[in-house]
Amino acid sequence: MTSAHDRIVVYGVTGSGKSTLAARIAERTGLPYVPADDLTWLPGWVGVPDEEQIRRIAEVCAGERWVLDAAYSKWKDVVLPRTQLIVGLDYPRWLSLGRLVRRTAMRSVARERICNGNVESFRQMFSADSIIRWHFTSFAKKRAQIREWAAEPPGPAVVRLTSPRETRRWLETL
Repeated sequence: MTSAHDRIVVYGVTGSGKSTLAARIAERTGLPYVPADDLTWLPGWVGVPDEEQIRRIAEVCAGERWVLDAAYSKWKDVVLPRTQLIVGLDYPRWLSLGRLVRRTAMRSVARERICNGNVESFRQMFSADSIIRWHFTSFAKKRAQIREWAAEPPGPAVVRLTSPRETRRWLETL
């Protein structure tokens, strides 16, 4: 990968595969991968206060090389000015929702530890704070954002990917 793309954000709807793709980009390019959830969640599913999230993200973005797997609205304005490439995962709802439900169920059964030791549960899966519920409330907005950026990039280059096959092909070019 050229030095023109040393700071990459993978953006997409919940369940689209942002973290997996960001990790694969990091593997192929040698860029450091920074999982956003590790910067935004403390053990016990306690959210990091907004000011601290912004400080942490600003510290990451001050670096010359990184791949982030998100750009949350509360700190998107810190990330985008430093980003050189946005990779937008614009998959159909059925695909991202299916992935999310499957992943959440598997993690709940396996008691897999994620973001700072947290564990997803079936109870949490159906709670008011459910990641699945978040998928429904954020899908349209995130998808519109990707399409807006693709039509009129906010500064950095934008790659809009609409299927896993297209994503695999693009990844092979790195």
